[in-house]
Amino acid sequence: MKTCISCGMPLDEQHGLGTETADGQVCQYCLGEDGHPKSCEVIFEGGMQFFMTVEGVDKAMAEKITRKNMNSLPYWQMHGADCLKGEQASDEEFGAVLAKL
Repeated sequence: MKTCISCGMPLDEQHGLGTETADGQVCQYCLGEDGHPKSCEVIFEGGMQFFMTVEGVDKAMAEKITRKNMNSLPYWQMHGADCLKGEQASDEEFGAVLAKL
């Protein structure tokens, strides 16, 4: 299954097929009006809100999970960003949250 290169959301009929950019496919939530992925801070905040709302984790854990997720994605590996520096969820914590999705 294809996923968004900047947030990891599935790209399918249910979630949207995404838009092709120079770096790869980006979902509708990450694509800026200029045709490029939105800033790290904007995508990071969206990821935190997702994990707090959908998975019911607290803000501190949502930050660690979002940071681990985004650091594993192609776009952020290519471009890096200061907002992704800091503590990340352990593999066990990350796996437990992903298993619920």
